[in-house]
Parts: sequence; C-alpha cells; structure tokens
Amino acid sequence: MSIIDPRTGEALTAPISPDAANSPSSTAAAADAPSAATSGPAPRREDVIIDLDASNIQQVLEASMQVPILLDCWAPWCEPCKNLMPVLEKLAVEYAGAFILAKLDVEANPEIAGQLGVRSVPDVKLVSQGGLVDSFQGALPEKDVREWLGRYFQPPEDTPASPEELAEEALKAGDAATAREHYQTLTSQYPEHYAYQVGLAKALVAEGRGDDARSVLDNLPPEERDAAPARGVRASIEFAEQALSHQEVAALGERNDSEAQFQRALRQVADGDYEQGLEGLLALMKSDRSFGDDAARKTLLQVFDALGAEHPLTVTYRRKLFALLY
Repeated sequence: MSIIDPRTGEALTAPISPDAANSPSSTAAAADAPSAATSGPAPRREDVIIDLDASNIQQVLEASMQVPILLDCWAPWCEPCKNLMPVLEKLAVEYAGAFILAKLDVEANPEIAGQLGVRSVPDVKLVSQGGLVDSFQGALPEKDVREWLGRYFQPPEDTPASPEELAEEALKAGDAATAREHYQTLTSQYPEHYAYQVGLAKALVAEGRGDDARSVLDNLPPEERDAAPARGVRASIEFAEQALSHQEVAALGERNDSEAQFQRALRQVADGDYEQGLEGLLALMKSDRSFGDDAARKTLLQVFDALGAEHPLTVTYRRKLFALLY
C-alpha cells in the first residue's frame, strides 16, 4: 500500500524526514496541542491509545494535522518494547488527549514500518501536521520520557511520582528497603540504565549490606564502575566500614574532642551527607591538624576523589582546603 502524505496529497515515497523537526509549523502545532490540564471529562483509554495498521494509517496521519500523534513502533519479540509500552500508555492517559498514542507492530506491518523509516525498535516518533517533530530510539525510563514529552507538551497537573522519584524519596526518608525494591524493579526493566544499578548499590549500603553493594558495582562496565557516581558509593561503603555506628556516634553525647569530631564527620560522609561531613573535617583540620596523622586532610582528599573533580562540593571544599593550607 502507499501512504499519502497529508501535507502534499502525494504518495509518501520516502520516510517521514527528521528535517521536519525543524519545521516551525510542526513544532508549533505540537506546542499548541491541547494541554493535559484542560478542564473537562477525562478521555477514555481507547480515545487516546490506538493500534496502527494498514486500515487506519492514512486516517491517523491526517489526524496529525489537528492533534499530535505519538507513534510507538514495536515488535512482539522485543523485550525493551515490552518495558516501554506500558510507560507510554500510562502517559497517554495522563496527558488526557494532548496527543494520541498510536502503536505499530512492525513485524505485522513491515511495509508501513519501511515507509516510516523504522530501522530498529523500539522507535518512538512524535508526528504533527504530517511531519516528524522529534523521535527517540530505545526503552527510555519513565523519567526520561516525561522530560522528552515536556519539550512539547505542558505536563499534567498533579503528576504522580515516577519510580525513579519514589526510589530517591524513599532513600532520602531513610526507607532503604523500599528504595531497594524500586531500584531492583528498575534495574530489571532497564538493565543498561546503569544509574539505577548505582542507586541500588546506594540503597544496599543504607541497609548495611556493603558486600552486596560492592558486588553490584563490580558488575558494572569498566567506564561506569570508574565513574564518579559509582566511586562515590564505593567510598560510602569504605567510610561505613571505618565509621562508628549511628548508636555509637549518638553515645558520644556532648563530647567535642578531636576523636568525637572526626567520628561524627566520618559518619556523615558514610551516610552521604557530604557537605556536613566536609565541613566537620575542615573544622577539625583548623583545630587539630595533627590528629590521627593528618586524618582529616587525608579523608577530605578521599571524599574529593569519590565525588569527582567537577562536583560542586569538591570545587568548593578543595578551594577552602587550599586556603587553609597556604
């Protein structure tokens, strides 16, 4: 079959061109699409999610002249597609008609996939005014898909927290077990999104499972294993092994000698409260440089290495350390 380009009325002889992303009319049409916050009854799921095939491809492309179409190209054998599709379906309902999600099984419709320029799956294309506004390939996590959609649509009001946000919030609240469960789900769904594995290691450290966390980090690819986020978690493991427990730190009470100051700062660093820990180590350097064979300075340098040279806290406290030394 031949797909008719709704912009020209002629047969679509080449895939929808990425050059259309620079088209003012296409981009403006997506930006001016109905907002998810528009008042009125929520649309039914079947109103915003459709299956695409030869029987309706032309109708859908023509509909893109009025409302943007989010085209999800997938295949039954594609595991990443199975992870991405529920995310897109969830967002289509949340955005309440700001766009229509059209799902194309490329295996069942190879001719259409070829005419649309699909070379791998999952392939997600935003089509407006008959032209391509933007696209992405691969199974992006929900948070990243939301950010991508946010370039073109006003986010829904009262947007529910994404799994990534739930994991981060649980970790900040001290609920390490819940954070671990979220990260385990995310790492299972997105095994190549290594930030989730680093997050899982953080949660394991917070649970006191340093060996398990170290195992997660050891299984990362070398470039990820040596990157600042993973180094930071590995340092937390090492600091946690050196630091007193929370109960032991609490037992220090009002003590303010050098040992107590050092142990409090080390515990803060182990807990990921880097700024307070760095401040405590710097204060100890000022008051007792000789403590523990210059332990405060050596620990500061370890934290800098863990955070990475470009981290704002590294930049700030390296400057403060330099000023103190020279």
